[in-house]
Amino acid sequence: MIIQPDPLDPPGPFGDWLIEAGAELDVRQPPQEELPENLDHYQGLVCLGGAMGAEDDADHPWLANVRRLLATASAARLPTLGICLGAQLLTVATGGRVVRGGNGPEVGPALVSKKDLAWMDPLFADLPLMQDVLQFHNDAIEQLPSGAELLASAPAYPNQAFRLNRCVYGVQFHIETTPEIVRKWARDDPEMAAFARAGVFETDSLTQVHADIAHTWRPFAHRFVRLADGTLEPAADSGKTLPLV
Repeated sequence: MIIQPDPLDPPGPFGDWLIEAGAELDVRQPPQEELPENLDHYQGLVCLGGAMGAEDDADHPWLANVRRLLATASAARLPTLGICLGAQLLTVATGGRVVRGGNGPEVGPALVSKKDLAWMDPLFADLPLMQDVLQFHNDAIEQLPSGAELLASAPAYPNQAFRLNRCVYGVQFHIETTPEIVRKWARDDPEMAAFARAGVFETDSLTQVHADIAHTWRPFAHRFVRLADGTLEPAADSGKTLPLV
């Protein structure tokens, strides 16, 4: 199932890549479309981004139900991926903390860097050391949930990607956009767009970065489907044990 919190952030190419790998997508757009009571009939869960905050329940009371499903998925070790707001919702749902980013908005094409643990992760191991991504966020993951493991980082905001409970993932960045979607975000929020480097919203620049994103993250999407259908083993349990003496 894919939860789409914002009409302006659809599954996009990422959804196409999931379908290429054999997934059947059930896309829900709250509050217009009701979310299921449980995840018993699903093999995986993806939560996309949006302009609201992860705890903006006053304006979007249905966010509590999204967080409930993400917490349920994490506890059940259901293969899960939160993207940008989805990662922030997952963070809050599992005991971490999201705040307004103290270093200002992170906007435009960027690179994130793999941490050591990522080289042994079933989804991240085959990614390059530096991965092309698209950033467009004010809020940031300040504290990871207890037991979460950091997979990718960047200078301004270190918690760029994490894993929880072997097969539950959050990425602070976007990998599902198109040039048209990003240009619309920039037009709709010029104050935030002003934090991007000059020229990054031009057609040639956005076309190139999305080609780079597809090269890196399309195979990642395929691996996520294999994780969900059971043909790819989840990460090893990282529980620490005392040495035998």
